[in-house]
Amino acid sequence: MNIHEYQGKAVLKEYGAPVSAGFPALTVAEAVEAAKKLPGPLYVVKSQIHAGGRGKGKFKELPADAKGGVRLAKSIEEVESHAKEMLGNTLVTAQTGPAGKQVNRLYIEDGSDIEKEFYLSALVDRETSRVAFVVSTEGGMDIEAVAHDTPEKILTFSVDPATGIMPHHGRTVAKTLGLTGDLAKQAEKVIAQIYAAFVGKDMAMLEINPLIVTTQGQLKCLDAKVSFDSNSLYRHPEVMTLRDETEEDAKEIEASKYDLAYIALDGTIGCMVNGAGLAMATLDIIKLYGEEPANFLDVGGGASEEKVTAAFKIITADPQVKGILVNIFGGIMKCDVIARGVIAAVKAVGLQVPLVVRLEGTNVEEGKEIIRTSGLNVIPADDLDDAAQKIVAAVKKA
Repeated sequence: MNIHEYQGKAVLKEYGAPVSAGFPALTVAEAVEAAKKLPGPLYVVKSQIHAGGRGKGKFKELPADAKGGVRLAKSIEEVESHAKEMLGNTLVTAQTGPAGKQVNRLYIEDGSDIEKEFYLSALVDRETSRVAFVVSTEGGMDIEAVAHDTPEKILTFSVDPATGIMPHHGRTVAKTLGLTGDLAKQAEKVIAQIYAAFVGKDMAMLEINPLIVTTQGQLKCLDAKVSFDSNSLYRHPEVMTLRDETEEDAKEIEASKYDLAYIALDGTIGCMVNGAGLAMATLDIIKLYGEEPANFLDVGGGASEEKVTAAFKIITADPQVKGILVNIFGGIMKCDVIARGVIAAVKAVGLQVPLVVRLEGTNVEEGKEIIRTSGLNVIPADDLDDAAQKIVAAVKKA
């Protein structure tokens, strides 16, 4: 689960990390009131969307030479002007895709006198099963570009969970960033605070870009991009309250209600599969035969008929879907349960596109019999390769 920058900074502040003063705003009037609460004379007006690259982004509704989604303002009147332009308009960044995202929230922040900009992030390293830090002197720019062009400017290290963060980790960061004296001590403290926040809130990623040194000699987190491990949210009801459903795909929200692993994609073939590995293989083979998948959907190993019905309804709700492939290998999941769920869903929402069903495993014959006697126009398949070829052919023919 992702949250907005201002929410991420509030979480960091809980753990003592240095952030600038600021206030969220949903309207132009709230933006003006927020600015009046800040000392000034420099303010920063930030679009709040779940995507990076906001500063370089462009608004669809504004002229091409208009400023991006993060703007400086030298007066409250300028804050008001920026807020009027940004709220309700669609911001397109490198991470939103061409469709962009509508800006419904702003963050009005106290301006900072920046002397240096760095990059700092923490994430879960799957290879070591530890929290890893990524540090670079090249802050304020895309870390992917730094990794590609000047990888030697990036340092990574992981933290042993048995010891947690140690002083030497902070010293390593300070040395990498060229910080000495009091700034080096601040770096040690910030690293410890970030690690505590990451572990304490079960984060999946925490990116600070940039981490700055001000002209007053203070280290400060000028941005905060935070995502949480969705599997741990039951432990953090306070984090769940930060969820902004307007930033999420409506189909993904509906899927989460049934504990379905669903991700919307850009293709035309809807997929319902059990097991993440089989789902990935299904997506790959659809692409191999010349079409694109419309979604990743894993119904899991122990799905009920209700869950399968909900999954099918979510797929058919996508106007991009021109065909559906159900690919089930029944182990814990029984093929007859899948079959009944599919039939129930088709009868409930109708079937306007070709449907190919491949069943294998537990109770496979019962499942095939249910499909066969349903009276529905379902195309059976013998294996994954056969299923993929049949659904691609049906979509191209339609």
